[in-house]
Amino acid sequence: MLAIRMAATVLATWLALIVSLIAPSLLPQRWQWYIYSPASVGLWMLTMVVAPFVVCIFAWRWIKSGGK
Repeated sequence: MLAIRMAATVLATWLALIVSLIAPSLLPQRWQWYIYSPASVGLWMLTMVVAPFVVCIFAWRWIKSGGK
């Protein structure tokens, strides 16, 4: 049960990050260079690696309790 909750937490984090990457594509074309610059995409890729660990640390009580 612990592994399932951790996997769900990681997948939900990745889903939120992917949505945050795709959402600015709805903005006008001239803004997209600022949002999708190499630096911001690099930070996003770093966040894809680091954020699941941070979320698991903050949600550890929920993960460990098993919904109790």
